[in-house]
Amino acid sequence: MTQTADQTEQPATDVSDAVIAVAERAKVASRVLATATRAVKDTALHAMADALVAATDEIVAANAVDLERGRSAGTSPGLLDRLALTGERIIVIADALRALAALPDPVGEVVRGSTLPNGLRLRQVRVPMGVVGMIYEARPNVTVDAAGLALKSGNAVILRGGSAAASSNSVIVEILGRALDSQGLPADLVQSIDAYGRPGGVALMHARGLVDVLVPRGGADLIQTVVRESTVPVIETGVGNCHVYLDASAELTTSIDIVLNSKTHRVGVCNAAETLLVHHDVAAAVLPGVLSALDAAGVTVHGDEATTALAPDGIVVVPATDDDWATEYLSLDLAVRVVPDLDGAIAHIRTWTSGHTEAIVTKDLVSSERFVAELDSAAIMVNASTRFTDGGQFGLGAEIGISTQKLHARGPMGLGELTTTKWIVNGDGHVRP
Repeated sequence: MTQTADQTEQPATDVSDAVIAVAERAKVASRVLATATRAVKDTALHAMADALVAATDEIVAANAVDLERGRSAGTSPGLLDRLALTGERIIVIADALRALAALPDPVGEVVRGSTLPNGLRLRQVRVPMGVVGMIYEARPNVTVDAAGLALKSGNAVILRGGSAAASSNSVIVEILGRALDSQGLPADLVQSIDAYGRPGGVALMHARGLVDVLVPRGGADLIQTVVRESTVPVIETGVGNCHVYLDASAELTTSIDIVLNSKTHRVGVCNAAETLLVHHDVAAAVLPGVLSALDAAGVTVHGDEATTALAPDGIVVVPATDDDWATEYLSLDLAVRVVPDLDGAIAHIRTWTSGHTEAIVTKDLVSSERFVAELDSAAIMVNASTRFTDGGQFGLGAEIGISTQKLHARGPMGLGELTTTKWIVNGDGHVRP
């Protein structure tokens, strides 16, 4: 079985040298990929997808080892759901690679261009980053998503997937490497440093000059550690303390549908709703029905006094504290608060949001426009579930993460976000006067 982070006892200098060697191989491989045609990359993506499906039994068996280890360690049901791979999920993951193959190649796209008065012809074109590092937790599907997005956008990728998914990731990376090799591309385009544990992750953070950008994806502690300690440029992804707000004109049926989908469709993901806010004027008409639907779905409500007062008989509401407003539960728990009006909802969200996704349910155009304009999260939903904040749902193919920062990339990070740009200037013997 692949050595996990906690089992690693190699000296730090040995680990650093090993990770540097991985990064050097990735840099060489990225130069090969930088000149590959779209047809070559798309064929490789299909080969990777086919290889994953063909190895379903092998992947599921390795994943079972990770799941058993997680259950023994007391991992929460939501995180176990993130970790789990089934035959059906592997098909979905493989289909995401095929969907990437169908998307336009971002490399070479002209972002803008012009001819200057002096005759110089300018073009700003998309080019690969080079080597992308990923540090993430308990998400073996991210291993495939990152590999596919990196390949299509012309990058090599170095993966640090954590001990929770070590067995799954080891098998997946090996399968993807074989598929790349079968298409005449370097297997070093997709490499894992899981065997080097946490010291390997630290070495990756410090591989400036070899690794061009680092993307952390996971809990708040992981992300902040990478942002704080990395000397490699970081694109910060964020935890998902997402809100749904039921405005004064919200209807019961629509409210139930959106709240349930946002909270219960998959609880262990960053775009699941964690807080429900309800306008005071509609609370008596809508909230009891919403609470009944949540209770039937097994959701534990952490509510304020007004929520408790409106709860139907038999439904227990846990008194909410400030910790609840700040929490990304990743479980069948939901914080619920009655607010006086739209201003109250906006004030609450500004105070507690992680900047990921917020949703409003309303028939009032003015309310929706204010909600969109006055909140500054990466994605704002109007009469739609928070679960749509996703690269695949946005038509971007798979995603490497949801960026909550404001530099370069924001929201679902697809192919374009894994490129940078290069200026190409054509002249006819021009010299600067």
